[in-house]
Amino acid sequence: MYEAYYGLKNKPFQLNPDPSFYFGSRQHRRATAYLEYGMHQNEGFIVITGEVGAGKTTIVRGLLESLDPEKVVAAHLVSTQLDADDTLRLVGAAFGLRTKDVSKSDILMSLEAFLISMTSKGKRCLLVVDEAQNLTARAVEELRMLSNFQFGNHALLQSFLIGQPEFRGILQSPHMMQFRQRVIAACHIGPLDVAETQAYIEHRLKCAGSTGIPKILPAAYEAIFKASSGIPRRINSVCDRLLLSGYLIGKKEFNDSDVDEVAREIYEETLGDSTPLPAGYTPAVPPSPSPYTNLNLPRFSNTGETYEDPVALLATLNVEQFGERLARLERSLLQLEKINTATLGLLQQLVSNDIQLKPAAVQTENTNA
Repeated sequence: MYEAYYGLKNKPFQLNPDPSFYFGSRQHRRATAYLEYGMHQNEGFIVITGEVGAGKTTIVRGLLESLDPEKVVAAHLVSTQLDADDTLRLVGAAFGLRTKDVSKSDILMSLEAFLISMTSKGKRCLLVVDEAQNLTARAVEELRMLSNFQFGNHALLQSFLIGQPEFRGILQSPHMMQFRQRVIAACHIGPLDVAETQAYIEHRLKCAGSTGIPKILPAAYEAIFKASSGIPRRINSVCDRLLLSGYLIGKKEFNDSDVDEVAREIYEETLGDSTPLPAGYTPAVPPSPSPYTNLNLPRFSNTGETYEDPVALLATLNVEQFGERLARLERSLLQLEKINTATLGLLQQLVSNDIQLKPAAVQTENTNA
């Protein structure tokens, strides 16, 4: 819509992953190196985690596009809330095998035969499971069992598991010890810093054909970083809205006040009302956690005091994250409602029993008298 106004060849800040706009930050280069290392090892699991919109899918798509189909047979599976048997069927289907109305044992035999066939032809088989945080513990264990397929001394299947930080909670479970021993490398992609945020924006504008227009002033880059917390997809959302706003009012140069206005609009739309952004709240980018540590909520400072504030937390969530947290809250409220109902029923029963016991006690007293 606004590309011609700024002299751009295409849209620079689209939300859908596009490998042609890949920006190699330090953390993204590390994650890419881990995946390439896994390809050379041809065994075990590579685990990549990161926040929603951190660029995980872009890295995966770039890797898949770079593979030689004459040497590697890749299956890309986007997981959903499926159990072990359904996950196994999806894996077989991703490699082109018939899995409908087929028993689990037959699927396993067909899959093993397929992997051996590809290995005998000099090809390697790669399974990429995206959104791995949706896998159940049994499904993860099923994937581990697939890694046992061997032809001689060579593993038949290499697996990459890509997911959000919640996936680390699954891996930390005590009964996942055997799976963790099969993980040869794990990497977490954290947010970009201020300098990387600016370099990321400049890179995407250049890829879209920018020759210096639109012009983003230094203070605006820092404002974009604060509004997005350094998450690439949030950066795209803010910048896309910024360029659209400039197009509508005939502006090609942006400062921090322009970014603040756009960020406020996005915040209000995300909450679904006109609640103003709390004055004095500045999102602080949380440190990048290790792949096997618990995820901490973002923290915010107000007059020097650091604490977790619900309103400020909502300000940093995009629509997808807000929906996920709201769904978890609803489930918790339903569980609490069940507990309260059971407790009320128990109290009613106790009161009823007490009422029945009192007349009996009075009758005994009268008889004794």
